Amino acid sequence: MKLNTAILHGPYSVDPATGAPLPPIAQVSAFSHPSGERMEKVFRGQAPGFAYTRLGNPTISAFEQRIAALEGGMAATACASGMAAVSMALLNILRAGDELVATSRLYGGSLSLFHDLEHFGIVTRFAASGSAEDVVPLITERTRLIFAETISNPGLDVTDIPALAALAHAHDIPLIIDNTTATPVLVNPLRLGADVVVHSSSKYINGSGSAISGVIVDGGRFVWDVERWPTLKNYCQMPKMAYTARLRRDLWENFGPCLAPQNAYLNVLGLETIGLRVERECRNAAALAHALESLSGLRAVNHPTLPASPSRPLAERDLGGLGGAILTFRAGSRERALALIGKLRYAYIVSNIGDVRTLVVHPASSIYIHSDREEMERAGVYDDLIRVSVGIEDIDDLIEDFTQAAQAVSDIE
Repeated sequence: MKLNTAILHGPYSVDPATGAPLPPIAQVSAFSHPSGERMEKVFRGQAPGFAYTRLGNPTISAFEQRIAALEGGMAATACASGMAAVSMALLNILRAGDELVATSRLYGGSLSLFHDLEHFGIVTRFAASGSAEDVVPLITERTRLIFAETISNPGLDVTDIPALAALAHAHDIPLIIDNTTATPVLVNPLRLGADVVVHSSSKYINGSGSAISGVIVDGGRFVWDVERWPTLKNYCQMPKMAYTARLRRDLWENFGPCLAPQNAYLNVLGLETIGLRVERECRNAAALAHALESLSGLRAVNHPTLPASPSRPLAERDLGGLGGAILTFRAGSRERALALIGKLRYAYIVSNIGDVRTLVVHPASSIYIHSDREEMERAGVYDDLIRVSVGIEDIDDLIEDFTQAAQAVSDIE
C-alpha cells in the first residue's frame, strides 16, 4: 500500500474490539481490574491492559501505533507537547557530564531547551549546519547523540540524513531527528538511517491547530552500550528495545508528560488526511515562494524548491521534490515586516505551523524572543524576517493577498 491507502487501511485502521474505524475515546483517569493480582501483573508489565492514563491509555495507544507504522518505527510514545517529546527523547539517555551535538539552525524552543540542559550538567555543542563536515569536529568522547531537524525551522536547511547517520554510527552514537516540518509524507528519517524521530504532532499531524501534543518514535535498530548509556542498564537484556523500555517504564512514567486521550483522538483524525493536506500545502508553498521572488521590496525569499536554494538537491533526492510547506522572506526592516503581516487578509498571525490555514509570524519578536542576536542570526532569524506556514487555500488568492500586502507597505522604510 502507498501512503494514503496505508493510513486508512493499515494494520491499525480498525478497533479490534468494536470494529470502529476510529478508536473510542477512553476519557478516564484509571482502569478497573477483576482482582488485585491482575492489577499487579498489569503494573509489572506481565499482562496486557491499562491501569492509569498517565502510564497508558487505549486511545493514546491507537495514536502511537499509527505513528509508529507511518514512520516505519518499532514503537512510539506520545507526549503532552512537542517540547515534552524532545525533552524526554534526550533525557532518556543523557545524564550530567554528557554532551550532544546539535545544529544551530533549530526551532527557538529547542535552542532554549538545550541551554536549560546546562543546569543539569549536559553540554550542547552547536554546529553551523547539519553537514558531516561541520558536525565531526564537535564530537568528543563524551558525545552521546546528534540532533537535527529534517527541515530546519525557520532556516529551511534540508539535513543530509544518510550522511549524518553514517557519521553518527561511525562514532557509535545515535542520530535523533525532529521530523515535524517534513512529516512522514515527505520522508521517513528512520529509513534513511536515523535512530529516533520526534514530532511536534500539534503541527502537521494534527493539521487543524486543535490539540497540543508530541511523539517519539524508536527505530529499534540501534544497539545501546549500557556502559556509555548507563541510564539504560536496567534494560540491557533487551538491547534493541532498551530505549523505548526505559522511556516508558522510567522517565516518561515518572515525569508524567502524558497526552490527553481527547487530543490523541484529534490527532488520529488529522492523520487520515495528512497526505492530502501536506502535499497541497507544499505545492502552495513552492508556488507562493516563486511568486514572492518577483515582488519588489522583498528579498531573500527562501524555500527548498527555489533554484537558488542550497537545499534544493537534497529536497529533490530525499523529500520527493516538495520541500515542505514553510517559506520565509525578508521585508527590508522590522517596521515593514510587522506592517506587512498586518495587511494580509488570508493569513493568521499565529506562532504555529502545520495548520490548514496559512499562518504568518515575525520570529524575532515571538518564538525567538528569548534568544540573543547572535543566536538568532545563526538560526537564520533577522529583524525583518517573516515566516509563512502555507495552508490549503487556493494559491491564486494567496499570491494576490501577499502581493497587495507587499505593495501596501512599499513606502515604509
